[in-house]
Amino acid sequence: MSFVRALQLHAFRNYRDAALHALNNGFVIITGDNGAGKTNVLEAVSLLTPGKGIRGARTADFKNRDMPDGALWGIAATADTPFGEVKIGTGARENSDRRVVRVNGVDLKAQADLSDYLSAVWLTPQMDGLFIGSATDRRRFFDRLVYAFDPAHAGRVARYENALSQRARLLKEQRETGCSADPKWLSSLELNMAETGVAIAAARLQALQSLSSHLGSILRDTGFPVPSLSLAGGIEDMLTSAPALEVEDRLKSQLESLRSHDAQNGGAGAGPHRTDLQVSYAERNMPAAQCSTGEQKALLTGLVLAHAVRTRDVRDAAPILLLDEVAAHFDERRRRSLFDVLAGLGSQVFITGTDIALFTAIPGAKYLRIEADAVKEAA
Repeated sequence: MSFVRALQLHAFRNYRDAALHALNNGFVIITGDNGAGKTNVLEAVSLLTPGKGIRGARTADFKNRDMPDGALWGIAATADTPFGEVKIGTGARENSDRRVVRVNGVDLKAQADLSDYLSAVWLTPQMDGLFIGSATDRRRFFDRLVYAFDPAHAGRVARYENALSQRARLLKEQRETGCSADPKWLSSLELNMAETGVAIAAARLQALQSLSSHLGSILRDTGFPVPSLSLAGGIEDMLTSAPALEVEDRLKSQLESLRSHDAQNGGAGAGPHRTDLQVSYAERNMPAAQCSTGEQKALLTGLVLAHAVRTRDVRDAAPILLLDEVAAHFDERRRRSLFDVLAGLGSQVFITGTDIALFTAIPGAKYLRIEADAVKEAA
């Protein structure tokens, strides 16, 4: 099991300095008034994993605005991981918009390497519109689910996005200057995108199949609706009917033929970055986007719960769950089911809320309260 034992924040969001000690491999309940900084604690934990965290924010946005110029924000954690107890740190890099990431005092070569130590999945109020929002948000959400099944997926996605960005820059320069880009360099990038893209799609399909085959049994009798999942619009469709090497060749050819189009429009017209996660309410055979707001929230919560259970069964370790204001909008039966499933995971679960009364029935929880930009033990 992987979990955070202790967390320290410096110049991060609304905190000058804050510390959370003796955290449980179980429930960590954080209460406080609206705007107190509960979500900021969850965001700090999310930054101990690959990516931009639960808000997708820029590195510069993490700094406490009341701190003097030149102050650098930082997050330090002690965590139990598959490699034993480790010190994980991340923070601002001087004169750079990229954050530094360290494990036991040593800089990691890539953020994606954090997935070897911790994985996290989250639910926030901003995700309530996931099913009616952009395909990009749904794809990134699903890729984070895949990270928990397959930690190497984070590195694949990072490599693909880097090659995609380099190719887009070359084609943009070609359009603006009228000078042809180096065809060998373009071909090398497109080969990288094809090989890595097919590996991304294969990992997504494997995770989708593993999860989909158990959704009904996991969510039965929980009060949460069973979602039906599929992937559309990307190379996952090709992989269901052709071998991987053939799909790689087809994707590379597509990218080469789309160079002129992509030079004018940016990005790339083909690849795993165009995939969309499609979700429906299985029992009603209704797309999630057409369900009520309450049904969408229940579908999303049920999906995250089922994923955590399935990940625990497959990898013997569920991800850390970061649940922001997730309980207040459910009735008592569904809330009780939520807590029961979470309690059975054997993983660390951070939950925020304004009303501590919603959580007093949870046994063995660590209760914290945020007041005046400080994290205190709840009375």
